[in-house]
Amino acid sequence: MRRWAASAGLVMAAGAGLAACGSDAEADKGAAETFVGADKVCGGLFGASLAKKVEAVTADSEFFASGTSGRDNVVEALTDGYESGRSWATGATLCELSPKGGGAGDGAKIKFSMYAPQDVKDPRADAGTVFYTMGKRSEARATGASLYLECVSPQLKGSEAQPLRIYGGFTVGESDAPDTPETRDANLEILHTGALSVVKELGCENNAGLPETPDLTPK
Repeated sequence: MRRWAASAGLVMAAGAGLAACGSDAEADKGAAETFVGADKVCGGLFGASLAKKVEAVTADSEFFASGTSGRDNVVEALTDGYESGRSWATGATLCELSPKGGGAGDGAKIKFSMYAPQDVKDPRADAGTVFYTMGKRSEARATGASLYLECVSPQLKGSEAQPLRIYGGFTVGESDAPDTPETRDANLEILHTGALSVVKELGCENNAGLPETPDLTPK
Protein backbone atom coordinates (compact mmCIF):
# COMPACT_ATOMS: atom_id res chain seq x y z
CA MET A 1 0.00 0.00 0.00
CA ARG A 2 2.82 2.39 0.86
CA ARG A 3 4.58 1.50 -2.42
CA TRP A 4 1.37 2.39 -4.36
CA ALA A 5 0.95 5.63 -2.43
CA ALA A 6 4.54 6.62 -3.19
CA SER A 7 4.04 5.87 -6.89
CA ALA A 8 0.82 7.86 -6.93
CA GLY A 9 2.62 10.76 -5.29
CA LEU A 10 5.29 10.70 -7.98
CA VAL A 11 2.63 10.72 -10.71
CA MET A 12 0.82 13.64 -9.06
CA ALA A 13 4.07 15.57 -8.65
CA ALA A 14 4.98 14.96 -12.27
CA GLY A 15 1.52 16.08 -13.34
CA ALA A 16 1.81 19.22 -11.27
CA GLY A 17 5.21 19.90 -12.78
CA LEU A 18 3.82 19.53 -16.30
CA ALA A 19 0.91 21.81 -15.43
CA ALA A 20 3.31 24.40 -14.07
CA CYS A 21 5.45 24.20 -17.19
CA GLY A 22 2.34 24.59 -19.31
CA SER A 23 1.27 27.55 -17.21
CA ASP A 24 4.68 29.18 -17.60
CA ALA A 25 4.60 28.62 -21.34
CA GLU A 26 1.18 30.23 -21.59
CA ALA A 27 2.36 33.15 -19.47
CA ASP A 28 5.43 33.61 -21.69
CA LYS A 29 3.24 33.46 -24.78
CA GLY A 30 0.84 36.02 -23.29
CA ALA A 31 3.71 38.32 -22.35
CA ALA A 32 5.10 38.09 -25.88
CA GLU A 33 1.74 39.03 -27.33
CA THR A 34 1.41 42.22 -25.25
CA PHE A 35 3.96 44.01 -27.45
CA VAL A 36 3.23 44.89 -31.05
CA GLY A 37 4.49 47.04 -33.91
CA ALA A 38 3.46 50.68 -34.29
CA ASP A 39 0.84 49.75 -36.89
CA LYS A 40 -1.18 47.94 -34.21
CA VAL A 41 -1.12 50.41 -31.31
CA CYS A 42 -3.85 52.90 -30.39
CA GLY A 43 -6.59 51.23 -32.40
CA GLY A 44 -4.53 51.08 -35.58
CA LEU A 45 -4.14 54.87 -35.73
CA PHE A 46 -1.03 54.64 -37.90
CA GLY A 47 -1.02 53.10 -41.36
CA ALA A 48 1.84 50.87 -42.45
CA SER A 49 4.04 53.62 -43.96
CA LEU A 50 3.47 56.02 -41.05
CA ALA A 51 4.05 53.24 -38.53
CA LYS A 52 7.56 52.87 -39.95
CA LYS A 53 8.13 56.58 -39.32
CA VAL A 54 6.85 56.18 -35.74
CA GLU A 55 9.36 53.40 -35.21
CA ALA A 56 12.11 55.53 -36.80
CA VAL A 57 11.57 58.66 -34.67
CA THR A 58 11.18 56.69 -31.44
CA ALA A 59 14.00 54.28 -32.33
CA ASP A 60 11.78 51.43 -31.12
CA SER A 61 9.95 48.70 -33.00
CA GLU A 62 7.83 47.06 -30.27
CA PHE A 63 5.33 48.84 -28.04
CA PHE A 64 2.89 47.83 -25.34
CA ALA A 65 -0.36 46.83 -27.01
CA SER A 66 -2.54 49.74 -25.92
CA GLY A 67 -5.65 48.53 -27.74
CA THR A 68 -8.06 51.31 -28.68
CA SER A 69 -7.07 54.94 -28.99
CA GLY A 70 -8.05 57.56 -26.42
CA ARG A 71 -10.01 59.61 -28.96
CA ASP A 72 -13.27 59.51 -27.00
CA ASN A 73 -11.46 60.77 -23.90
CA VAL A 74 -9.84 63.56 -25.90
CA VAL A 75 -13.14 64.67 -27.45
CA GLU A 76 -14.86 64.61 -24.07
CA ALA A 77 -12.05 66.62 -22.43
CA LEU A 78 -12.03 69.23 -25.21
CA THR A 79 -15.81 69.53 -25.18
CA ASP A 80 -15.92 69.89 -21.40
CA GLY A 81 -13.11 72.45 -21.52
CA TYR A 82 -14.91 74.51 -24.15
CA GLU A 83 -18.23 74.41 -22.30
CA SER A 84 -16.54 75.49 -19.07
CA GLY A 85 -15.99 78.97 -20.51
CA ARG A 86 -12.36 79.05 -19.37
CA SER A 87 -9.67 80.38 -21.68
CA TRP A 88 -7.73 77.11 -21.50
CA ALA A 89 -8.26 73.59 -20.20
CA THR A 90 -6.31 70.40 -19.68
CA GLY A 91 -7.05 67.62 -22.12
CA ALA A 92 -6.33 63.94 -22.56
CA THR A 93 -3.92 61.53 -24.24
CA LEU A 94 -4.87 60.16 -27.64
CA CYS A 95 -2.07 57.64 -27.99
CA GLU A 96 0.73 56.49 -25.70
CA LEU A 97 3.67 54.57 -27.12
CA SER A 98 5.44 52.61 -24.39
CA PRO A 99 8.41 50.69 -25.84
CA LYS A 100 9.32 47.18 -24.82
CA GLY A 101 12.03 47.32 -22.16
CA GLY A 102 11.59 51.08 -21.79
CA GLY A 103 11.85 53.00 -18.57
CA ALA A 104 10.92 56.42 -17.24
CA GLY A 105 11.36 59.06 -19.91
CA ASP A 106 11.20 56.59 -22.77
CA GLY A 107 8.36 56.27 -25.22
CA ALA A 108 6.18 58.88 -26.87
CA LYS A 109 2.64 60.22 -26.73
CA ILE A 110 0.10 62.34 -28.59
CA LYS A 111 -1.95 64.60 -26.34
CA PHE A 112 -4.56 67.33 -26.87
CA SER A 113 -5.80 70.22 -24.75
CA MET A 114 -7.46 73.64 -25.14
CA TYR A 115 -4.99 76.48 -25.48
CA ALA A 116 -5.36 80.12 -24.43
CA PRO A 117 -5.54 82.84 -27.14
CA GLN A 118 -2.17 84.36 -26.20
CA ASP A 119 -0.39 81.06 -26.79
CA VAL A 120 -0.18 81.69 -30.56
CA LYS A 121 0.59 85.43 -30.47
CA ASP A 122 4.32 85.20 -29.79
CA PRO A 123 5.73 82.29 -31.80
CA ARG A 124 9.09 82.07 -30.08
CA ALA A 125 10.65 78.64 -29.86
CA ASP A 126 13.79 76.84 -28.79
CA ALA A 127 16.72 76.39 -31.14
CA GLY A 128 16.14 73.51 -33.53
CA THR A 129 12.41 74.19 -33.87
CA VAL A 130 11.04 74.77 -37.37
CA PHE A 131 7.69 76.47 -38.05
CA TYR A 132 5.30 75.18 -40.70
CA THR A 133 2.28 76.65 -42.49
CA MET A 134 -0.29 74.06 -41.40
CA GLY A 135 -3.07 75.12 -38.99
CA LYS A 136 -3.07 78.32 -36.93
CA ARG A 137 0.47 77.47 -35.89
CA SER A 138 2.58 74.37 -36.32
CA GLU A 139 6.15 73.51 -35.44
CA ALA A 140 8.41 70.50 -35.20
CA ARG A 141 11.72 69.56 -33.65
CA ALA A 142 13.78 66.39 -33.23
CA THR A 143 11.84 65.46 -30.08
CA GLY A 144 8.28 66.10 -31.26
CA ALA A 145 5.83 68.51 -32.82
CA SER A 146 3.07 70.99 -31.91
CA LEU A 147 -0.11 72.00 -33.71
CA TYR A 148 -2.64 74.75 -32.96
CA LEU A 149 -6.12 74.63 -34.52
CA GLU A 150 -9.49 76.37 -34.32
CA CYS A 151 -12.67 74.30 -34.55
CA VAL A 152 -16.18 75.44 -35.48
CA SER A 153 -18.64 72.60 -35.04
CA PRO A 154 -22.41 72.12 -34.69
CA GLN A 155 -21.53 69.94 -31.69
CA LEU A 156 -20.15 73.01 -29.89
CA LYS A 157 -22.75 75.69 -29.21
CA GLY A 158 -21.34 79.16 -29.80
CA SER A 159 -18.27 77.98 -31.71
CA GLU A 160 -19.19 80.01 -34.79
CA ALA A 161 -18.52 83.15 -32.78
CA GLN A 162 -15.80 81.66 -30.58
CA PRO A 163 -14.11 78.55 -32.00
CA LEU A 164 -12.70 75.81 -29.83
CA ARG A 165 -8.93 76.27 -29.65
CA ILE A 166 -7.18 72.90 -29.92
CA TYR A 167 -3.56 72.27 -29.05
CA GLY A 168 -1.99 69.01 -30.12
CA GLY A 169 1.43 67.84 -29.01
CA PHE A 170 3.55 64.85 -30.00
CA THR A 171 6.47 64.28 -27.64
CA VAL A 172 9.27 61.75 -27.89
CA GLY A 173 11.31 60.63 -24.90
CA GLU A 174 14.70 58.97 -25.18
CA SER A 175 15.51 58.38 -28.86
CA ASP A 176 18.53 58.10 -31.12
CA ALA A 177 16.69 59.64 -34.08
CA PRO A 178 18.86 62.30 -35.76
CA ASP A 179 17.92 65.98 -35.76
CA THR A 180 17.14 66.20 -39.48
CA PRO A 181 14.36 67.66 -41.66
CA GLU A 182 13.14 64.09 -42.20
CA THR A 183 12.75 63.52 -38.46
CA ARG A 184 10.96 66.84 -37.93
CA ASP A 185 8.63 66.23 -40.87
CA ALA A 186 7.83 62.74 -39.59
CA ASN A 187 7.01 64.09 -36.13
CA LEU A 188 4.55 66.61 -37.57
CA GLU A 189 3.06 64.00 -39.88
CA ILE A 190 2.44 61.68 -36.91
CA LEU A 191 0.75 64.49 -34.99
CA HIS A 192 -1.33 65.46 -38.04
CA THR A 193 -2.76 61.94 -38.23
CA GLY A 194 -3.83 62.06 -34.59
CA ALA A 195 -5.24 65.58 -34.92
CA LEU A 196 -7.22 64.72 -38.03
CA SER A 197 -8.92 61.83 -36.24
CA VAL A 198 -9.89 64.17 -33.37
CA VAL A 199 -11.29 67.03 -35.48
CA LYS A 200 -13.30 64.61 -37.58
CA GLU A 201 -14.84 63.15 -34.43
CA LEU A 202 -15.63 66.66 -33.18
CA GLY A 203 -17.30 67.47 -36.51
CA CYS A 204 -15.08 70.53 -37.09
CA GLU A 205 -15.88 72.43 -40.27
CA ASN A 206 -13.19 72.01 -42.92
CA ASN A 207 -11.43 69.66 -40.49
CA ALA A 208 -10.36 72.74 -38.47
CA GLY A 209 -8.17 73.78 -41.40
CA LEU A 210 -6.27 70.51 -41.58
CA PRO A 211 -5.69 69.00 -45.03
CA GLU A 212 -6.31 65.28 -45.52
CA THR A 213 -2.61 64.84 -46.20
CA PRO A 214 -0.16 66.86 -44.08
CA ASP A 215 1.23 70.10 -45.43
CA LEU A 216 4.90 69.98 -44.49
CA THR A 217 5.84 73.35 -45.98
CA PRO A 218 8.21 75.26 -43.66
CA LYS A 219 7.30 78.87 -42.95
